[in-house]
Amino acid sequence: MEQEILARLAAQEVLLQKVYISAEKTRKYFLWTMIGTIVVVVLPLVGLMFVIPSFLSSYSSMLSI
Repeated sequence: MEQEILARLAAQEVLLQKVYISAEKTRKYFLWTMIGTIVVVVLPLVGLMFVIPSFLSSYSSMLSI
């Protein structure tokens, strides 16, 4: 009986290690997805905050002439 319990514990330990590895891969995937989202969405929005005022000033000066 004790051998059976030890065998089951060993099998569960192996499965638990596999679940941990899978969870870490998923965590890293979500981390890189978040970083990619920031690069693709947030940084262009920040850049537009600087570009739009200069564009508007150029456009308004062109219209006033």
